[in-house]
Amino acid sequence: MTAGRSAAARAAQLRARRSWWQRLLALLGIRTARARRTASTAARWAHGAEGEAHTARLLTPLLTAGWHLRHDLALPKSRANLDHVLISPCGTALVVLDTKSWHRGKPTHLIGGRVHCGTDDRHGQVEAVAWYAQRVATTLGLPAGQVAPLLVIHGSPITGGRLEAHAPHGLVHVLGTDGLLPTLHAAPQGRPNARAAARLAARVDQHLRPYQQ
Repeated sequence: MTAGRSAAARAAQLRARRSWWQRLLALLGIRTARARRTASTAARWAHGAEGEAHTARLLTPLLTAGWHLRHDLALPKSRANLDHVLISPCGTALVVLDTKSWHRGKPTHLIGGRVHCGTDDRHGQVEAVAWYAQRVATTLGLPAGQVAPLLVIHGSPITGGRLEAHAPHGLVHVLGTDGLLPTLHAAPQGRPNARAAARLAARVDQHLRPYQQ
């Protein structure tokens, strides 16, 4: 599955939903409040799709180290999608990775134990990826400790290079793009086991299907 496909499709759907009247007004250079809101929402979805595609490109070198990569998967019994699921070379661990694109001019940092971008509280998105990881563990029949939630931030600089944020469903590592591969390479793992990794990847493919709008 292509990273960012569902987000890009959502952006295209929003842009295509404009009525003939809105399109006519746009051709005349007139933008209504509703048209501006639709365009802004579509732009956010498109920006998110670009971020997911960028993350996927950053992750590609892991393939040569024995990792299996999956992108844009549906979370069972939920409307949420999983941006990226990574199966470790040892075949015993998963990473549920969520991509976010935050304001380049505002740092991402902790305030009172909660993740903020500038003064904007973004901890709800941290809690979401921790919940995704727990749900994936339950779906695949894995111990919760074998599925790690991780949030990678595009744009906004991470204070101190990385953050560890606590959420009700577990600890979430919050990273910038520069720290993504070094963190994954340094993560504790057992000996590489290609067969075990392939079996776990097959279980992911069986239970976590490509996301459909």
